[in-house]
Amino acid sequence: MKKTLKDIDVKNKKVLVRVDYNVPLDANQNITNDKRIAATLPTIQYLLEQDAAIILMAHLGRPKGKAVPEMSLKPVAARLSELIGKPVKFVEGDCISDQAKKTAADLKSGEILLLENLRFYAAEEGKNAAGEKDKAAMDAFAKELASMGEVFVQDAFGTVHRAHASTAGIVKHVKDAAAGFLVEKELKFLGEALDKPVRPFLAILGGAKVSDKINVIENLLNKVDSIIIGGAMAYTFLKSQSVSIGASLVEDDKLDLAAELLKKAKEKGVEFLLPVDHVIADKVDFANKAVPAGAAVKVTVDEAIPEGFMGVDVGPESIERFAKAVKEAKTIVWNGPLGIFEIDQFSKGTVEIAKLAAQSTEQGATSVVGGGDSVSAVKKAGVDKKISHISTGGGASLEFLEGKELPGIAALPEKK
Repeated sequence: MKKTLKDIDVKNKKVLVRVDYNVPLDANQNITNDKRIAATLPTIQYLLEQDAAIILMAHLGRPKGKAVPEMSLKPVAARLSELIGKPVKFVEGDCISDQAKKTAADLKSGEILLLENLRFYAAEEGKNAAGEKDKAAMDAFAKELASMGEVFVQDAFGTVHRAHASTAGIVKHVKDAAAGFLVEKELKFLGEALDKPVRPFLAILGGAKVSDKINVIENLLNKVDSIIIGGAMAYTFLKSQSVSIGASLVEDDKLDLAAELLKKAKEKGVEFLLPVDHVIADKVDFANKAVPAGAAVKVTVDEAIPEGFMGVDVGPESIERFAKAVKEAKTIVWNGPLGIFEIDQFSKGTVEIAKLAAQSTEQGATSVVGGGDSVSAVKKAGVDKKISHISTGGGASLEFLEGKELPGIAALPEKK
């Protein structure tokens, strides 16, 4: 068990906090969604109550080791100030400049400083100016960051799967470190779902590619009672069983692997649920996320898809079949939509399953949703407030489900 915020002494201390403020901006540098900023408020509020001086560290976009003014965190400092109801200091241009260090040194209890975009330095991602891997450069940068505070709090779950200076490297250069409230919540829900699930335990996996989820499926086969597979990845599994999939998206180089995973599921007694019917279309405008005029859209009679048509959603019989597993489940982990849910006409499967997951949660099940598309899907269904936990880290939650070690978590000290 890792140390969490209440396990360390932060009273009147300078506390470095890694946050995930990689928020979407429009062309005029206006923040279009501030949920990631709002998610860090409980940790910041607690530190303010402890009279800590708070130095926040974050990245925005992919500036690739160069100062890119359009990727400055300045708009984030302004929005955080609005949300927290007090000034947030900010030094533009450079997170470890003399001015940034002086501002950090002068910071008093109850004050907040947000440092400039960490990724303006290539060393943050463990590289040198030439873009080559350079552990020494990363360590030196981590040391510079650490010199501004006394203790470190990791509250950026969206970046803990990266072995970067501000996520893992900084820990050895501070007096103490712990997980913030946001990271603590992620570890609780994801960890308990995988290690201590109330059964039946159901995993719902969707998305385009089997290759993106191979390790997740392999890890979950040792833990779950049943798996629902939807989205384009289902067509690779169906084709591996010699089912006709028409013009549907498929990974032909993963057919043997799909067949192997189905065999493993059978050996382990895991129920492996694939679509038994589909919504299909002969044309889809992926660029504009629309159904072109004149496109033929219909439902198949079974799992086979005729030539010239592609699967775009799971069909009504599949929804009925999946619904039984969702209603019976006591632990549900979901990553990836079951169809092209961005197009309303093809979102029914995803939306119906989201509503059923919410109903199961209301009846006592624990539901954990991770991955950007899955999160968008439960919001589209209007049930995001009814899900037990929505993960803030797409890549991190996926790697957690794979059973991988997350460097930003592994670096934190254990509770004594």
